[in-house]
Amino acid sequence: MNLNFLTELTHLLSARRSTPQEGLYTSELFSQGIDRILKKVGEEAGEVIIAAKNADKEELSNEAADLLFHLMMALEASDLTLSDVVSVLEERHSK
Repeated sequence: MNLNFLTELTHLLSARRSTPQEGLYTSELFSQGIDRILKKVGEEAGEVIIAAKNADKEELSNEAADLLFHLMMALEASDLTLSDVVSVLEERHSK
């Protein structure tokens, strides 16, 4: 597992938000605003639920990746990162 990829993806999303490029999915979604991004998070969460309920590991992996990606977009749009979320988890775990 390459967790460095998540850091790279965080930087890429930040760049796409600050310097949009025409025709790129992420740039277009950022331009549509937080409500549209959150709608995608909700859609992907529903698809994760269905895939898990169907016990389809391949579909679940794909849908979980979509959910994580869109969640990271929502975090970026809210000026947060996955590292911020991990910090909360680490703090909770230490209690």
